[in-house]
Amino acid sequence: MEETGERLIASNDERQHFHGAYLRSTKAVMADAAAGRFLDREWAERWGLAFATLYMDAFTAWEQGNQTPGPWQVAFDASKDPVIPPVRHALLGINAHINYDLPQALLAVISDDDFDNPEVMDRRAKDHAHVDSILVARVPEEDKRIARIEDPGDRNFVDTLMSPFNRAGTRRFLKEGRNKVWRNTRLLSAARRQSTAACQQELAVLEALCEERVADLVTPRYVIMRLALHGFGVSLPDPSSS
Repeated sequence: MEETGERLIASNDERQHFHGAYLRSTKAVMADAAAGRFLDREWAERWGLAFATLYMDAFTAWEQGNQTPGPWQVAFDASKDPVIPPVRHALLGINAHINYDLPQALLAVISDDDFDNPEVMDRRAKDHAHVDSILVARVPEEDKRIARIEDPGDRNFVDTLMSPFNRAGTRRFLKEGRNKVWRNTRLLSAARRQSTAACQQELAVLEALCEERVADLVTPRYVIMRLALHGFGVSLPDPSSS
């Protein structure tokens, strides 16, 4: 990720904005894990690796012209648009990574039996919440980094309202995202219990929802109204209502 980040900066690739913020955040999370600030360090490290691998796999697939998950396809394609400001490029990556990758990363490190164990899930939820506190603490530095490379007028009214780089907005964004991610992960787990095919079908629905949400952020006409109604996250349909 470090080598990739250096290449993105050298080539002035717009993907650098999310990539750099994510790399620095990942290092901060791993530092806390090494310092024993998670309830389950080994689990936190496995989770972080699974999370980063999903992103880098999508990154590599897109660069090689291979099939790329829908939300990442939209986010990476947008990197070719010089009109989109840095803060929104960062937001596109954040949205795709949290909404689409995070449920899959959690599913990879939480067994179906774990989901049935309240004690285990309480620890997992607390460690997940600790990651949020790390990200919120990093907001001022990341906002300054974005501001240093922005041109005057880059961050218009829409981008200011959508920006995750303020403490209050980040707290709301992460809380909403965490709640929806946990719910979506449980639904994926329920589908996995049925069969691999059922889980893949549910994942395809999640991919389509996430792709649509990232596309909303690329062209933000009326996006504030939609985000105000539905938030930054996405929710899989409740199977009990069908």
